Amino acid sequence: MTLRPVSHIVGGVLLATLVVGGAVMRSAAGSAFTAAARDTRPGNTAYDSRFTFVRLSYKMSLGGSGFRFGGRDLPWAHDYPRAEQNLVRILSDLSLLNPVQGPFGGNILPLDDPELHRYPFAYMSEPGYWSQNDEEAESLGGYLRKGGFLIFDDFRGEHWGNFESQLRRALPEAQLVELDVSHPVFHSFFDIKTLDMEEMYIGYTPQFYGVFEDNDPTRRLMVVANYNNDIGEYWEFDGTAWLPVDLTNDAYKFGVNYVLYAMTH
Repeated sequence: MTLRPVSHIVGGVLLATLVVGGAVMRSAAGSAFTAAARDTRPGNTAYDSRFTFVRLSYKMSLGGSGFRFGGRDLPWAHDYPRAEQNLVRILSDLSLLNPVQGPFGGNILPLDDPELHRYPFAYMSEPGYWSQNDEEAESLGGYLRKGGFLIFDDFRGEHWGNFESQLRRALPEAQLVELDVSHPVFHSFFDIKTLDMEEMYIGYTPQFYGVFEDNDPTRRLMVVANYNNDIGEYWEFDGTAWLPVDLTNDAYKFGVNYVLYAMTH
C-alpha cells in the first residue's frame, strides 16, 4: 500500500472541512448550542470547528454482550476509549487535519442529540445490539441525508438482522451494497490494494457494505459497515503486542481513509 504525500490532501481537507462540515451544521441552524446544553458525558469537548471523532451511544436491544462499563453492559462502548485515542493520534501524525485530541479521544453523543449535526463523521460499535426510538431514528436519518458519514463496526453473523432493521428505521429507502476495493473510500489517503483481511471472528469472512446517497453508487457514500470484523479492536490494542503489527497497521489505513473520505465528500 502506498502512502499519498500529505501535501496532496491539505487543500482538499481544509476546503472540505468548511464545505462538508458547514453543510451538516446548517441543519442545526437556529438551535442553541452551548457547553451547558450539550450532552454532559465526561470527556466531551466543546465544538471548535476541528475534526472530532464521535462515537454514538444507544439503548441496547437483545441481551447485550459481555462488555462491562460503569456496571452496565454497553456494547456501543466496546474498545472505548483507546480505539479513538489511538486513531486520532495517527490522524494527527499523518495529516494536517489537526483533530481534537480530547481526554478520551473524541465525543460520545446519543442519536437524537442536535449537536451531532456539527460533526461530519460518526462511529457505532456493535450494531447487533442497537435499539432506537422513532425520534432517534428520524434524527439519525436526517444527519446522514444532510452530509453525515457513519461507520458501523464490530458485528458478525446473526447480528446483521438487527443492524439492517434498525438502519432501515433511520433510512427506510437504504440499499446495502457490498463494496469492492475500487471504491474511492479505499483510496482517499492510503491506496488500499485488497479488502481481504484475516478473520477477526473465526469462521466469519470480513466484508464491507455501504449505503449511497439516493442509492446511487456514483454519489456520496453515507454509510460503511465493517461486517464480520472489528477494526476498532485493532486500533484499541495497537502497541500492546497482543495483535500482529501488520493487522493494526491495515486497520489504521481503513480508519484514516474513512475519516478523509468523510471530510472531502
